[in-house]
Amino acid sequence: MEIGVALPQMAPGYGPGTTVDWARGIDAGPFSSVSVGERVTFSNPEMVATLGACAAVTERVRVLANLWVLPQHPMAMVAQQIGTLDQISNGRLEVAVGVGGREDDYRALDASFAGRHARLDEKVAELQALLAGKPPFEGADPVGPACVQPGGPKLLAGAMGPKSMRRAARWADGVSGFSIAGDAEEIVRTNDLADDCWREEGRDAAPRKVSGCFFAVGVPDAADALEAFTTRYLGFLGPDLAAAIGRSARASTPEVLGEILDGAADAGCDEFILVPATTDLRCLAAATELVAARS
Repeated sequence: MEIGVALPQMAPGYGPGTTVDWARGIDAGPFSSVSVGERVTFSNPEMVATLGACAAVTERVRVLANLWVLPQHPMAMVAQQIGTLDQISNGRLEVAVGVGGREDDYRALDASFAGRHARLDEKVAELQALLAGKPPFEGADPVGPACVQPGGPKLLAGAMGPKSMRRAARWADGVSGFSIAGDAEEIVRTNDLADDCWREEGRDAAPRKVSGCFFAVGVPDAADALEAFTTRYLGFLGPDLAAAIGRSARASTPEVLGEILDGAADAGCDEFILVPATTDLRCLAAATELVAARS
């Protein structure tokens, strides 16, 4: 199982040097990818620009958009951004797409929150056509630049429920799931559901299976930092629910994180993404040591 690391873009204290320092550290370590997510009404830096910076300062790791909320955006612009990122990374781009769950982000971008699941299927079809070189309308030139990867990068679906997984099996190359607690049984259920849906859809290849969890190791008061980060990140759910889920995050020691990685590997994950709860580079150093020892 490969192990990737996300930038700590949702953590307090993210500053001018954080993107480059973390991206270069991840590229120099035993990791498979550097990833960035999308939120609008929050404190994080914007996803596409941050991915571009990651692509420019790394040479080896895949650059993963995890996750691009397609129903919020016009697909011609997304296609151009994907082409640009794939060009900057020289074909190292991978993209996970989904509907998100934050109505404020949709409102901020003047997009409808209603009907977003159905629109995702429509957006994916449009995006794939644009990346294959089809003009956005009759008489127009194709959207450029063309991707280094023919037809565009692999598309993963941020689907975990039965309905969304069945829809994803029609068009996705795999799934990008997540377990806040790094719970092996939860990861198994998601991966088994993906395999079942891919088989039911008659897909020849098995889905690529990616999962992840929040973590904080190698820093003072790691358990408190992890709980505070998770609670803050999930604040849109309301204070009580966010706090309850925050208490479930548990990857705050190397021993527990190692158990989580073992469980994810046994669950059949192709890649597991570690999402840091702190911008402290000691967290990345501790993760590097732990993952290197597993090799």
